[in-house]
Amino acid sequence: MTSSPLSTLDIETLERATLAAVAPETLEELDGWLLPCSSGTISRATSAVPLAHTPFDAVTAHSLIDRIEARYQARGLPAVFRLADSDCFDMLRAQLSLRGYASGRAVWVQVGSASAMRAVTCLAPADISTAPDAAWAALFVGEGFDPAEGASRVRSLSRASGSLYASVREHVQTVAAGAGAFSHGWASVHGMRTHPAYRGQGLAGRVLAGLAAAAVQKGIERVFLQVEDGNDAALALYRRAGFMPVWRYAYWRRLV
Repeated sequence: MTSSPLSTLDIETLERATLAAVAPETLEELDGWLLPCSSGTISRATSAVPLAHTPFDAVTAHSLIDRIEARYQARGLPAVFRLADSDCFDMLRAQLSLRGYASGRAVWVQVGSASAMRAVTCLAPADISTAPDAAWAALFVGEGFDPAEGASRVRSLSRASGSLYASVREHVQTVAAGAGAFSHGWASVHGMRTHPAYRGQGLAGRVLAGLAAAAVQKGIERVFLQVEDGNDAALALYRRAGFMPVWRYAYWRRLV
């Protein structure tokens, strides 16, 4: 476990930008934490996250967990904690373990530049729209994807203010898609999808290139994205696009 190479301000703005992009139904703040709540399936929109990577002692950790659990219980939701694998959260993780929480698969936060992302392909960039159309949304619930999770992601990404939507089309069908958000000094990439029959053709790179061109046009150079550990194809693509990992996190949920 290591500390993030980003500054304290960078971490805060990145976390605020993350939740601006996935647009939870409600968002509270509590003692330096963001507490999003949603009825959907996107974990980032339903989990408490700290705005700084700072250590906790046992007493502070115990009290904080109590208060966060109470806030979610008041909304009829279970508390979920999104914690970076930094050493500073060791005590918080220990307290969560004592309460019956356990962590799931790790996710990487990666940062890069719009210029490098734009250069990932020499193919034509994806088309960019200010609103998701029916064909863009259909990809998320179509062949090869979980329809319930896809529908939830479409609703969440569509609620975000100022986002752009990238599509690579084959005739009238969208065969690769993604979304780009722009806030708090960051551009960010979300919802990357490619139809199973069209994978291996460089379409995801075209989506990245289209979103990168939009970021450059807006004068935003810093970009971040999040990708599950073990998603080797996506990790390789993002590495070619110039992204570097800055920390991993996991969701902590109560097992019983």
